[in-house]
Amino acid sequence: MASRAAARSFARSAASAARAPIASRVLAAAPRFAARAAAPAVFSSSIQQSRGIKTLNFGGSQEKVYERSDWPKEKLLDYFKNDTIAVLGYGPQGHGQGLNLRDNGLNVIVGVRKDGRSWKKAVAEGWVPGKNLFSIEEAADKGNIVFNLLSDAAQRDLWPTIKPYITPGKTLYFSHGFAITYKDQTHVEAPQGVDVVLCAPKGSGATLRTLFLEGKGLNSSIAVFQDVSGKAHERVVGLGVAIGSGYLYETTFEKEVYSDLVGERGILMGAINGLFRAQYDVLRAQGHSPSEAFNETVEEATQSLIPLIGAKGMDWMYANCSVTAQRGALDWHQKFYDASLPVFKDLYESVKNGSETKRALDKNSQPDYRESLELELEEIRGSEIWRAGETVRSLRPENNK
Repeated sequence: MASRAAARSFARSAASAARAPIASRVLAAAPRFAARAAAPAVFSSSIQQSRGIKTLNFGGSQEKVYERSDWPKEKLLDYFKNDTIAVLGYGPQGHGQGLNLRDNGLNVIVGVRKDGRSWKKAVAEGWVPGKNLFSIEEAADKGNIVFNLLSDAAQRDLWPTIKPYITPGKTLYFSHGFAITYKDQTHVEAPQGVDVVLCAPKGSGATLRTLFLEGKGLNSSIAVFQDVSGKAHERVVGLGVAIGSGYLYETTFEKEVYSDLVGERGILMGAINGLFRAQYDVLRAQGHSPSEAFNETVEEATQSLIPLIGAKGMDWMYANCSVTAQRGALDWHQKFYDASLPVFKDLYESVKNGSETKRALDKNSQPDYRESLELELEEIRGSEIWRAGETVRSLRPENNK
C-alpha cells in the first residue's frame, strides 16, 4: 500500500514536472525543497569546479569529487600511451575492469592460471593467449601498471609469486584495501620504489561493465597508499575513469576496507537477508500465505520502495506514502535502530581488529570451500521464502513473455 501511494505521487510529480517550466519544476514537484533552498549551507551543494574536480558539501563536510569529464578518451589514450596494464585475475572485478580498459583502447593484458576456468572464460571473450592473455607471472612481468584483482585469499597465497615482478618504477593497483591493511595476515607489503594505489568500484564488476556499456558509470573510491613518482594520485584518477567509473571519491586503504566489509555483512547483504527472513517467518507463522509474505517482505521493497528511496530520498518516501504507513514507519524505525546499533558496533570492531578477516581468509582457503559454499547457497535457495520468490519473479510482466 505504501509503495502504491508513493508511486502515484512520483508519477504525478513527474507528469507535472514535464509540463512545467524548468525554473518552477522543483518547487512544483516538491514544495518542501523550497525551504531547503533557504536553509543553512548544510543542505546545499556548494560547488567549486575546475574541469572535472568538484568540492561538494556532503551533509556539512566538504569533499573533493573527481568526474570523468576531466579525462576524455583522447586524454586517457595519450596519458597511458606508453603503459601496459596487467590485470591479474579474471573474476568479477578483473573481468569488468579488464573489458572496460580494453574497450577504452588502452594497452591491457590479462594474467590468470593457464588453462583454468578463468583462462577459458577470457579466451571466450576475445583475449588471445600469447598476445594479451598470459600466466599470472608473465603478465606481472610485462605490465608496468599491475592490477592485483585476485581474490583476497589468492592475493595472500600468490604474493610470494607476484612480488618479484613488482619492481621499482611500477604502479601496483588494488580494488580493495584488504591485502595492504591486513598485511599481518596477508603478508602483502608495499614494495619499495613502487606507487601503490586503489580504485574500488561501489558495486560488482558485472554492474561496472553493464553501466559502462550503457554509457553510464559506477561511483568508485580512490586512495593512494604510497606515492613514489609524485603522480600516483593523478594516475589513479585516470585509471578510475578508464575502468568505467562515473565519479571518484577520496578515501584511504584502511577506511575503504573497513566500510566495505561492514557494508557487505550489514545493509548490503547480511542484514537485509536476516531482516527478510525474520519478517517472512513471522508472517508465515501467523497464517499468511507464502506469496503474500514474500510480496510484503521482498517484492514491494525491492521493486517499488527501495528504487524510490534511491531516486528521491527517505524523507521523500515518508512524505509520499499513506499516512498510516508514514506514522507506523516513523514510530517503529527507532526500535529497529536501537536493536541493530549494538550489532553494527560489534561488526565494525570485528572488522577493525582483524578477527573478521581472519575468519574469512581461513574459511575461503579451505580446499573444499567451493563445495561447502554450494551447500550454504543451496540452503538459501531451497528455503521457502526464495522458492516463493522464484514464482513471484516469474509473474512480473517483463518475465512473462
